[in-house]
Amino acid sequence: MIYSWILLALAGALLAIWAIARWNTFRPLVKRIDIKVSHPLDSQGLRILHLSDLHMEKLSITPEALLEQVKGEPIDLIALTGDYLDTQPMIGRFLHYMDMLKELKPRYGMYAVFGNHDYVIADQLPHLQKEMEKRGCVVLKNEHVRIPMGDHTLNIIGIDDHYTGRSDADQAFEGLEDGINLVLTHDPEIVLEMDHHFDYLLSGHFHGGQIHWPKPYHLKKMGKLPTKNIISGLHYHEDRAFYISDGLGQTAFNMRLRSRPEITFHSIGGGPSVKV
Repeated sequence: MIYSWILLALAGALLAIWAIARWNTFRPLVKRIDIKVSHPLDSQGLRILHLSDLHMEKLSITPEALLEQVKGEPIDLIALTGDYLDTQPMIGRFLHYMDMLKELKPRYGMYAVFGNHDYVIADQLPHLQKEMEKRGCVVLKNEHVRIPMGDHTLNIIGIDDHYTGRSDADQAFEGLEDGINLVLTHDPEIVLEMDHHFDYLLSGHFHGGQIHWPKPYHLKKMGKLPTKNIISGLHYHEDRAFYISDGLGQTAFNMRLRSRPEITFHSIGGGPSVKV
């Protein structure tokens, strides 16, 4: 009889953990990061909405819920850092989110890179890229664009997915002139290998562990950063700032423990570079 009670208690505990983990996928955290760069880009700074790892197949947050979280916020630029989907039927759903983001009318536009999950349907990416660009999103694959901002310039450098071996930082930086360098890439592991100057790098990939209990041991196979417990938030490598988003969606299991979906607002101001 006592064993039956133990099994019942264990089943109840597991059910409660599952319910909490599932509920977490509907509850995004809105994070705000303020960072300084060497000189001002704009009198009001640069305000970036950063979204990563939407994973359409296991995304609990609707386009309407996402819009509710970000509407009314001043947005100069939208940065998307990969892993949007990995099955063809989800293309339509993803483009619905893109339609919503287009409504935000960011002053300097919307920019994106692809991640490792996107390359699962590599044959569909030319079509997807074309549809994204129809919606005003510039997709960068080892290339950069320059945005004049008064007397200064913002260089947006998109480095293709490092995890699948498609990154080429030399090509992305080729011909780059002076300015503030903002890098968009999916896998932050590349910062350990880059010798190029950047002022700020935005990435995702790790989901903050997603099932972060007791520890995200499963991330150790994904490179050196997880072994250093660098899987989320703002970090520095050789005095270069980089940020790892916990992402908006999930993979494998539509669950999160000790890691919630993330919507990030980055504010880049002028003045001496400081750690925040």
